Amino acid sequence: MGLSVFLAGCSSWLGEDEAPPLPGERISVLALQSTVQPDIDLSDQRVVLPEPEPMVDWPQNGGFPSHALHHVGLENDVLEQDWSVSIGEGSMDDNLLLNQAIVARGVIFTIDASAEVRAFAATSGKEIWSIELAPEDEEDSTLLGGGLAYEKGIIYATTGFAEVIAIDAPSATVLWRQQVSAPMRSAPTVRGGRVFAITIDNQTIALNAMSGELLWSHRGASEGASFIGGASPAVDQGVVISAYSTGELYALRVENGQVIWSDALASAGRTDAVSAIADIRGLPVIDNDLVFATSNSGLTVGIDLRTGYRVWELEAGGIQSPWVAGDYIYVLTNTNDLIALRRKTGQVKWVTVLPRFVDPEDQDEPIVWTGPVLVGDRLIVGNEQGEVMTVSPYSGEIIGKDEVSGPITLPPSVAGDSLYFLTADADLIAYR
Repeated sequence: MGLSVFLAGCSSWLGEDEAPPLPGERISVLALQSTVQPDIDLSDQRVVLPEPEPMVDWPQNGGFPSHALHHVGLENDVLEQDWSVSIGEGSMDDNLLLNQAIVARGVIFTIDASAEVRAFAATSGKEIWSIELAPEDEEDSTLLGGGLAYEKGIIYATTGFAEVIAIDAPSATVLWRQQVSAPMRSAPTVRGGRVFAITIDNQTIALNAMSGELLWSHRGASEGASFIGGASPAVDQGVVISAYSTGELYALRVENGQVIWSDALASAGRTDAVSAIADIRGLPVIDNDLVFATSNSGLTVGIDLRTGYRVWELEAGGIQSPWVAGDYIYVLTNTNDLIALRRKTGQVKWVTVLPRFVDPEDQDEPIVWTGPVLVGDRLIVGNEQGEVMTVSPYSGEIIGKDEVSGPITLPPSVAGDSLYFLTADADLIAYR
């Protein structure tokens, strides 16, 4: 199925005539009361975004090491599905796809739920090579996780086997393997000849990108309860921002791992078992002088990069990555509120409530959304039912929706005027 009006708003997204209304009482999911309200002081202020800029590559989880992409441009306003290909084993039981596909120099690289890395031609989806990363003597195949990053012709992979592995991108030759203290669920971040990764026991490690030599490590507190997955470190301006499952946020010096400051994103008043988990699952973002992060326990913050001073905080949180675009930040909360915030103050400009249940009348089958990604004047969000929605970044108005052929649990990657969705069923789908 193609997203024929994916970036063009219309009342009937697939161009089909709507069926006559059915009898009976109707309950609007969008009418459910949000726990976050717009700030009246912003009612007369217009949302102004940076001009969209194309992404040639998407080399890391979150696009750039800083995770600040602002406004990604696409050449076409109307997208169609071009091709679809399986990347291997999808999410099932304890084996999960946890990180995005990456794109570099016209090649898409993926890692599946069994730690097999594949390379595909971006133009056609044709497989170029594949390599298995699991050690030969490894018998435990559960909770593998892992992710990829690219720099200067080399793919860096983290795995659930507690290894960081460097692979020559053109030839699929393993250059080095480095054993670390514990498995990893998040993708690595690469910048300036260093590879940064976070283990499931809340340790940040920095490796030499050419040799795999351990340069330094930092350990946070241990945490008994957390979500499967993790946040890749954000790296910019000589600072590494590491987010741990405890809700701790650390700013570390790139060259030696020395702590610059730390913060704890645990919100008071959370009593149920799930919301009490303070895990920072979404990617932290470094944008100029501020760090932005959101925790599951219900807190989103803006922190001064150099001093660690908390500039603002908002009692709303989630497990998705905040998206920074100019003077605004877009955050998807655990209650399916998509909110726009002022970058410098954390004030709420608008709130859009996304559908929360498959069956809204009985409030049955909760819907889990992922995103947002800002592409071509549209915020893109997806869910496990395979639905994709586009939302106006200016007003929060829902512009349209469509479906893809599989559950969406990861935001799309954007590169070369194309969107790449990786479904939980391990289907890589290209729209252009």
